Amino acid sequence: MTETLTLLQQLIRKPSITPDDAGCQDLLAHRLVPLGFSDERMNFADTQNQWLRRGQNGPLLVFLGHTDVVPPGPAERWQSPPFEPVIRDGKLYGRGAADMKGGIAAFVTALERFLAKHPDQHGSIAIMMTSDEEGPSTHGTVKVVEVLQARGETIDWCLVGEPSSNQTIGDVIRVGRRGSLCAKLTVYGIQGHVAYPELADNPIHALAPALAELTQEVWDHGNAFFPPTRLQVSNIDAGNGAENIIPGQVELLFNLRFSSELDAATIKSRIHALLDRHGLNYDIIWRLSGDPFLTTHGELIAATHQAIEAVCGYRPQNDTGGGTSDGRFVAPTGAQVVELGPVNASIHKIDEHIGLDELETLSDIYYHLLENLLT
Repeated sequence: MTETLTLLQQLIRKPSITPDDAGCQDLLAHRLVPLGFSDERMNFADTQNQWLRRGQNGPLLVFLGHTDVVPPGPAERWQSPPFEPVIRDGKLYGRGAADMKGGIAAFVTALERFLAKHPDQHGSIAIMMTSDEEGPSTHGTVKVVEVLQARGETIDWCLVGEPSSNQTIGDVIRVGRRGSLCAKLTVYGIQGHVAYPELADNPIHALAPALAELTQEVWDHGNAFFPPTRLQVSNIDAGNGAENIIPGQVELLFNLRFSSELDAATIKSRIHALLDRHGLNYDIIWRLSGDPFLTTHGELIAATHQAIEAVCGYRPQNDTGGGTSDGRFVAPTGAQVVELGPVNASIHKIDEHIGLDELETLSDIYYHLLENLLT
């Protein structure tokens, strides 16, 4: 049994459902403090954050990750208990195996091997962990970055261990992400009896033409790095649940994943103009989850490509797809950001898993990346 597999099993056994760390960060400290890392905790509200750093000089390479996992869902639907790691058919099953405790375990063991060979590495290495990535992400990485900036700690390279691979380890790396803007739109009318519509004002009917226009809007055409901006409605609720009542209001939840061709202020302005043009009586609450970010070139991308080619024999595809990651909080500081981690096919699903060979390959890639950047 390899060191990487053993560590991953230990991490999976800790039921760290967001925002509970469940002792994962203590385990990392136990492994890394003896190697010369300082262990600083920056906890905010119910979120546990960890800053492990070795060295004081630049450049600074940060491995960014999260110890929290999504809820496992009905335990009876799993072939084995979600927080009891089980090996079947060359795969390790358990919640967090791929998202993203597998990436954490692979980086830690790569780091241990690297420091055994290069105890006086060039520059500095840090690990930033949070227990708030799978939740609202309000008291996690964003807060740690604020602290680091306030005291003048500059991140040069940020490697995010999120499950970026599609079919096989390292076939895809994320060099950016789309922005994410959420909205809660409430349209007001007048409640009444369905038999007397002249005495009421149906907000669903009022919203319908505007909603059709919203969903058909061409926001942009994307660019060489990002696909076109898309709007998706996630919920509509009029609240009363009765078939003979015209509702007094209707609530709509929607999200835009937007390219670097747009910013949140422009999107908001265009949507307000559209709603106003339809004469709606409405309120809207916005939540910006993150702006688009992109690393187009630099030492980190070059080192990542070289490491994957050395271990796997192929070069990865640079991509900006998928959801959001905590890289969105680091990129605005000027750091180069790349996401490289396990295959993402089973993340957030029942029977989440990682291939045993994938785990060791990932650790080898991280090892080569460390050598490429810090020797």
